[in-house]
Amino acid sequence: MRYLPKSDAERAQMLQLIGVKSADELFASIPAQFRLQRPLRLPGPLSEAEIVSYFRARAEENSKGYTSFLGAGVYHHLRSVVPDALIQRGEFLTSYTPYQAEISQGTLQAIFEFQTLMCQLTGQEVANASMYDGSTALPEAVMMAVRLTGRSRALVARSIHPEHRQVLHTYAKNQGLAIGELACSPTGAVDVEALRAALDDSVAAVAVQSPNFFGVIEQVPQLAELARSNGALLIVTIAEGVSLGILRPPAEADIVTLEAQSFGIAPSFGGPFAGVIATQEKYVRQMPGRLAGQTTDHAGRRGFVLTLATREQHIRREKATSNICTNQALFALAATIHLCLLGKRGLREMAGQNVAKAQFALAELENIPGVKRGFSGPVFNEFTLEFPRSVKMINHDLLREKIIGPLPLGQYYPEHTKRGLVCVTETMPRAEIERFARAVKQALDKPA
Repeated sequence: MRYLPKSDAERAQMLQLIGVKSADELFASIPAQFRLQRPLRLPGPLSEAEIVSYFRARAEENSKGYTSFLGAGVYHHLRSVVPDALIQRGEFLTSYTPYQAEISQGTLQAIFEFQTLMCQLTGQEVANASMYDGSTALPEAVMMAVRLTGRSRALVARSIHPEHRQVLHTYAKNQGLAIGELACSPTGAVDVEALRAALDDSVAAVAVQSPNFFGVIEQVPQLAELARSNGALLIVTIAEGVSLGILRPPAEADIVTLEAQSFGIAPSFGGPFAGVIATQEKYVRQMPGRLAGQTTDHAGRRGFVLTLATREQHIRREKATSNICTNQALFALAATIHLCLLGKRGLREMAGQNVAKAQFALAELENIPGVKRGFSGPVFNEFTLEFPRSVKMINHDLLREKIIGPLPLGQYYPEHTKRGLVCVTETMPRAEIERFARAVKQALDKPA
């Protein structure tokens, strides 16, 4: 009965119990022009078996036999079946917010271990119990910097994921927060001279992504020194967590935000995922979300508690740091299990394979006449290429070969209509990379 709607008799009984005569009366507070006056255009009715068969067929159409070179914030990485099996246990799957430590020790310890891993990866001193995702962690970090500095403007690199910047602008709209954008240099990294010129005593935060949306690795120590020399805080956001297996942690940053999707969480058509904010201990009182801590009971036994919850439900509204009312505990647990299974050596090896395969793919594609790198800066597992014709036209031909090709950058950056973002992770076989390069060459050899 999971997919079957209520019967007319059941609807009438529900309306009677809440004291209204019809569905129209129930929704009378919604203006008529915003109410749908017709049935939804859906096929059916279908039985449960028919619905399951339908979606299985659609899933096969989307994935069967296709090779994807898309990244851009959502990444295909090797995943064990163990995290999925463990997070579906009733103790975790049905657990609620751990207000009562005496009955929530397992959940609290899992959160504590997640926080510990995030601190080790980012080089920061404290991390929260996860945010909704990386896109919401970024604006929360910017607002945190505003509270800490008492300033009202943020400088945000244009090379931060465009959708994350859109979420930031949505947050900023009613916060009285001014957002300035920082241009990129020919390397694809933040233009340091442009940053130097834009900094003044109104800037609360400088936000950059590394590796950035173009795949280029930023020089965090230099940016941190420049931001702090003007009294601003440096925020580093990370969309590809596996990069931390081989890149130096952004320890110089004041605040780090992270999307944890790469740690054992399936792409799932874009979510849900788990975000992170990590920072220095001196800033912890202004960190949004929750923080689990370790303590001892009266008998000296180790235990875990909800140490910090700086939202309006727990403290005075004017002191609240966020309206984030929960955390992605289940996916934070999946990330924790995944990282524990990998270990330091496994994560480093996975990151190394990403670098090696991306470099091989870059070399293969650069050998194609007319194809060249879009930016000269160092990369991890993504890179920008410039093509002699529209990326969308190339992708049209690649789909015929069951290849999902580069992400066209023109939809986000009008000046880059002939540039595309390519991602290669450890999951990509050498033969598929070579097939991709051949298919791109064939597409470019066709008459325009």
